Amino acid sequence: MITLQTIRKRFGALDVLQDVSLALRSSAVTALVGPNGSGKTTLIKIVLGLTRADQGTLHVGGQPADEAGDYRRAIGYMPQAAHFPVNLRVGDVLDLVAQLRPGETVDDDLARAYDMAALKDKFVGTLSGGTKQKVNAVIAFMFRPSLLILDEPTAGLDPLSSNVLKEKVRAVRAEGRTVLVTSHIMTELESLADDVAFLCDGRLRYAGSIADLLRTTDERSLEEAVAALMRAERAEPRYAAPEVDGVREAPRWLVPGAEGAV
Repeated sequence: MITLQTIRKRFGALDVLQDVSLALRSSAVTALVGPNGSGKTTLIKIVLGLTRADQGTLHVGGQPADEAGDYRRAIGYMPQAAHFPVNLRVGDVLDLVAQLRPGETVDDDLARAYDMAALKDKFVGTLSGGTKQKVNAVIAFMFRPSLLILDEPTAGLDPLSSNVLKEKVRAVRAEGRTVLVTSHIMTELESLADDVAFLCDGRLRYAGSIADLLRTTDERSLEEAVAALMRAERAEPRYAAPEVDGVREAPRWLVPGAEGAV
């Protein structure tokens, strides 16, 4: 569904992303993880068209990302903290977003699950953080996007609301859509994701299935496996998959400049 090839981005003297190549498959949830400042937010902004890469290519649905940004119609984005006009009612916000794409089929599963009808007359400024996050989720899934990017999606949600959102993610994956999710809660990612992409210091160090990562690191959980990756970044040597009959297997512990596909 989405392919990034040799993406580079620099801010002043700082190399934020260095030759990042990553392919995300359909019918899968990929967790994007890494320490603070690793380049995760910049990578997401490049996919969203909010910033441009200095080098490299981006393909969405097999088509190159056009400068006009038409490809973004296929993306649903749920930021970590959405900012809606505080003087508008919830119903006004949802109607305004729906009117941006007249005639398109609207997915109202989350709107019904979160009972948006009961909230429609409430002003956004009076909502709790968790309730704003529900509105945020409803909008992200509204137009049945083929690619969903979810940044800390359950932040502020109570356990029941969080479970509703996770079940929705699993449902869209079953429909063949692609989901990219970031979170610092590794247990949450492990329950949702099929694949993981690990960024550190602007380079992609690992890309593959969570099951393969657990086997490679000989760890019992995603949290422990990611911690092992981070420890490996601070020590030598870095590990790469062995060669079999002169052919190197799909990278597990990636060395600088290696490509990753999940």
